[in-house]
Amino acid sequence: MDQEKELFGGPDTESIAEQALGEAEQAADSRALYEVKMKFLGRMGIVIALMKKMREIAPEERPAFGKRVNALRARLEQAFDKMEARIRAREMAARLAREQLDVTMPGRHGRAGALHPVTRVKNQLIDIFSGMGFEIYEGPEIESDYYNFTALNTPDDHPARDMQDTFYITDHILLRTQTSAGQIRVMEQKKPPIKILSPGRVFRSDDDATHSPMFHQMEGLVVDRGITLCDLKGMLDEFARTMFSATSKTRLRPSYFPFTEPSVEVDVSCASCGGKGCSLCKGTGWIEVLGAGMVNRRVLENCGIDPDVYTGFAFGMGIERIAMLKYGINNIKLLTENDTRFLEQFRD
Repeated sequence: MDQEKELFGGPDTESIAEQALGEAEQAADSRALYEVKMKFLGRMGIVIALMKKMREIAPEERPAFGKRVNALRARLEQAFDKMEARIRAREMAARLAREQLDVTMPGRHGRAGALHPVTRVKNQLIDIFSGMGFEIYEGPEIESDYYNFTALNTPDDHPARDMQDTFYITDHILLRTQTSAGQIRVMEQKKPPIKILSPGRVFRSDDDATHSPMFHQMEGLVVDRGITLCDLKGMLDEFARTMFSATSKTRLRPSYFPFTEPSVEVDVSCASCGGKGCSLCKGTGWIEVLGAGMVNRRVLENCGIDPDVYTGFAFGMGIERIAMLKYGINNIKLLTENDTRFLEQFRD
């Protein structure tokens, strides 16, 4: 042993083996064992360091030196393999014990999801108007001032342009406040006849029980020869009967919008009381559902459409408002809170 210490310039192979095996026995898990193994057998480990001493000793002593180091490496590799197998078996047994399932216990029933009421109403609206020949168009949510206001005949001093109502990104770029901007894009790219439905998210600086800073609109546009307000009324009657009840009716009240002339507010007979008057309709028998009107001549001219040849009507509704009326929801925030107790009520 003394001769071996002198040859190695440090501990002999037996001492190294005892040290390695002792540290390995103290390893609590496979990770700790791996670190011990790398300490002795890794590329920068103690055994490799011994092999590098080969060039420092006399040529006639190298065979004996190499034999002892190889024997040490083989002994440690065999010992580490056995310990690793033992530790991994112990760890696997512990894992299986942790993950063991009692198949005799009652199972937990999964909760099936359902479509959000806004999505349900959006799909119903698309089905209704698609059945009347409308094509679907979805415009960008980030719009220019031109498409959102100017091309829709909205004056520069109109309150809707104010910072209090509109989320501006730059002086001329904003989050769209209405899906009507999509109408302009369609009329610029396509000449009559036009019959499109444009659903999507819109953004306004407004927040209370019946308004949200982000909500969904659905805009409709029809442009062709001979389109009148009677066509709008007939289409809205069909919408009301399909969406609310077979006995629903609509009425038009004069109003004002920059992009339509004449403009109307559209009421639908209260489906809850059949038009007799109740708390939902505030005793009137009617509920306001959307705004509409004949497309303003200036809007048609802005898009290169001759208003002396073509006429059209446009309408826009808040999808959340339709959902609130259809399902009797009294606060718009319920539609954005994602409370599963509320949402799981909307199932087929």
